[in-house]
Amino acid sequence: MAAVDPDGNLVAWTGDPDLVTYWRSCAKLVQVLPLITDGAAAALGISDAEIAIACASHNGEPRHVEVVEGLLQKAGCVESDLACGPHSSLSPAVARAMADRGERPRAIHSNCSGKHAGMLALARFHGWPREDYRRPGHPVQRRVLAEVARWTDVPEQQLGQGVDGCGVVSFALPLRGMALAYARLGARGEGLGARGEAQPHPSPSPLAPSPSLSAAADRVITSIIAEPFLVAGTGRLCTEVISGSAGRVLTKIGADGVYCAAIPEARLGMALKVEDGDVESARVALLDVLEALAPGVVHVAESFRSPLIRNTLGEEVGHLHANISLERGR
Repeated sequence: MAAVDPDGNLVAWTGDPDLVTYWRSCAKLVQVLPLITDGAAAALGISDAEIAIACASHNGEPRHVEVVEGLLQKAGCVESDLACGPHSSLSPAVARAMADRGERPRAIHSNCSGKHAGMLALARFHGWPREDYRRPGHPVQRRVLAEVARWTDVPEQQLGQGVDGCGVVSFALPLRGMALAYARLGARGEGLGARGEAQPHPSPSPLAPSPSLSAAADRVITSIIAEPFLVAGTGRLCTEVISGSAGRVLTKIGADGVYCAAIPEARLGMALKVEDGDVESARVALLDVLEALAPGVVHVAESFRSPLIRNTLGEEVGHLHANISLERGR
């Protein structure tokens, strides 16, 4: 785990803060930025709700689907243009409800469908082909790669690239770099120095005026605070933390035990990885770390902090607890 300020100073850590792992869906808050900085969001009339859904790992609930449909329409696309595959909802209750209705998951129900719709919107704005938008080397992915490098301070050539569960490029980098991006987002671009202004990118179509990176970060953060349900959904920890802290803490799940958070009032970004990838342990670890970094700020149900453990007979056999000791420094 690593917690840093917007200038990259390591404030707190446990384990190896330079552990390299895949950022997974925690990258979405940076992957959405070109949509704003390049002028696409303004030109296409993309709403705060649509920015939030582009950052989401959502449940595929009706409201999520509705917002993704709206973003696809603004991208000039339809559901079949989404390159993500279908899967059951990340919420067991939502998955059961869909099954009870006889409804099969489609691509639009994918937890990453908002991110994909946002990438299609970026392609439309620039006049780039929509085909293969998810693959390395496509202009969309080259543009996202540059943005990830800018916010994490990891040079493009040092960013590992793999394939995420939804088919889009996934980035491997140190936890410290992930935390830095979230610190800068929470501080509305602070720490980016001379890179605080977005640079224009070649496009065959006219660009709308590009906002500064500070304004783009502000748009992402305010959209998430305004629409925490869209970021995850019913019963999901990201939604509960954002709501339960009144927007003072913003968290984002990745996969395989990765979480990131921004704590704007403390000028901190945080990234953690549970090495065996256990999601339940990652949730408990996240809340314990947030309590250490921002005491008393996050209010969520105790079932998140200390989930019940049952055996295969359904018997209650214990609870999961975190026991994390942070090292501190500057």
